[in-house]
Amino acid sequence: MKFNKCVRCGCFFASSDDVCPSCKSKDEVDKLTLKNYLDNTDAPLSLDSLSFNSGVELKNINRYMESKEFASYKKMLGVDGFENVKISL
Repeated sequence: MKFNKCVRCGCFFASSDDVCPSCKSKDEVDKLTLKNYLDNTDAPLSLDSLSFNSGVELKNINRYMESKEFASYKKMLGVDGFENVKISL
């Protein structure tokens, strides 16, 4: 285990995760919300519209799209450029 800073709220915690225990459930809800939105939309999406319509923050969308869990969605959207689009907040 190492000392980390939560990518969602900024607090420090000891774990191998990138989010603190308090934010873990929020992260899971956002992932589920984003997956449900992507599963039920046919419209072409930009990062801004994806964030606005799903209610998931851009910084979290970028983080999720980098994970293996979202690889199929990344391919489905045909957005190889997601790794090139980083939002600095």
